[in-house]
Amino acid sequence: MARMLAGRPQDTLTIGDMARQLGHSHGAVRNAALTLVRRGEADQSGSGQPEFRANAKTAAAAKTAVISPPGTHAPRAPAATARTSITAQSTPKQTGPIRRAGGQLYHPRELADLPDVEALNRLRDADVPVLLYGPPGTGKTSLVEAAFPDLVTVAGDGDTTVGDLIGEYTQADSGGYIFQYGPLVTAMTEGRALLIDDATLISPMVLAALYPAMDGRRQIQVKAHKGETIKAEKGFFVVAGHNPGVHGAVLTEALSSRFSVQIQIGTDYDLATALKIDARVVRVARHLAAQVDLGELGWAPQLRELLNYQKAEAVLGTKAALANLVGIAPAEDRDAVAAAIIKTVGVPKVAPLTLGKQLPASAARRPPGSAASAQRGRSR
Repeated sequence: MARMLAGRPQDTLTIGDMARQLGHSHGAVRNAALTLVRRGEADQSGSGQPEFRANAKTAAAAKTAVISPPGTHAPRAPAATARTSITAQSTPKQTGPIRRAGGQLYHPRELADLPDVEALNRLRDADVPVLLYGPPGTGKTSLVEAAFPDLVTVAGDGDTTVGDLIGEYTQADSGGYIFQYGPLVTAMTEGRALLIDDATLISPMVLAALYPAMDGRRQIQVKAHKGETIKAEKGFFVVAGHNPGVHGAVLTEALSSRFSVQIQIGTDYDLATALKIDARVVRVARHLAAQVDLGELGWAPQLRELLNYQKAEAVLGTKAALANLVGIAPAEDRDAVAAAIIKTVGVPKVAPLTLGKQLPASAARRPPGSAASAQRGRSR
């Protein structure tokens, strides 16, 4: 890449330009370009789509071979067309934890006789959009982050606009206005995966701006920016998240029809046990989840709530952590949650975590080294 930039010192090149010339994937080209920029061996510009050009150090960098340490890059699996003859039995299964971009570990689960991350990558290679649905806190976002290190994410809600997806004009430091491209354009032009989280909270009129990028056209028009046409590069892929039952979440027929594969995500309670969360509390969650499945209850703790329970227990103790578990449940389900905890854990009663009476001054905790502490020390 350095040789190519050095050979065109007057040109500014996008990720797509360089990928086409080098014949490599957009993700690999992007990583290499950003590495050159970090080392000061190329310059980056562009307020929306990043552009790169040579600087005084690029020619020298082009003469030095750089070998990345083992494990620096995580190459994507080969294209689906090259794997059609490979059986599930002969496919290496990545069952161990995967470290996500934020540092958290993701534990793969089975999907269609494959590790879920591998299944999602095969769907990406075949350009089959995926909708993940299930209660909040079951790991939908974690799965997508583990599968696609090049992920671009849109956090959807009722206020999300077309500008939030495609881009809009913003005021520059100079006082004028420049067009800032949005995450959809970034994912399209750089060939990256795009997660529309909580997609069903976004207005259907806003989501309609996404559809031309997902069908055979694979392009959109940026009407706000001179009617510019943006074409999706190879590797562009759309995943959406949907939380059924959440107020305002509506899965329209138009949205559902865009996702050929729809995967239900539930909490892995065996994983919760393996993560050493109190087994009694995991049993409570399983019991409540069974009631939810039967339509007898509206809420059960998912993996996120169980992990938060574990953290609260470590800091505040079991009694407070159980009280907090009751308190985070919807008001209409708290009695059922409390009853399940009392029966399974064996506590006499449990109620939402609340503040009690004001402590007397003599009982208030004083910081070490205070005058009062020193006086008590002298009196001993």
